[in-house]
Amino acid sequence: MTALSVAADTVAWPGIWFGPWFLLIPLFWLLVVVLFFVFARRLWWRRPWGEFRGAGAEGVLRERYARGEIDESEYLQRLEVLRAEQRR
Repeated sequence: MTALSVAADTVAWPGIWFGPWFLLIPLFWLLVVVLFFVFARRLWWRRPWGEFRGAGAEGVLRERYARGEIDESEYLQRLEVLRAEQRR
């Protein structure tokens, strides 16, 4: 007997043969973990950036000004009102 077959006889349990099915269980869990990270990353990158900034009232006001919904004078006026309310 070669050294490899002796080592296999001492490690293997009598009457039990694992075969290729033994590798499918770790591969399955590896696939589950990888898919979790792939989907989590895709969901993370699809969120609008306003959610990460904490788009409060000033964030909404900035976005409206950037889209051209309000002009500069209205933006500044509303910004002053918001900041005055925050100081109270």
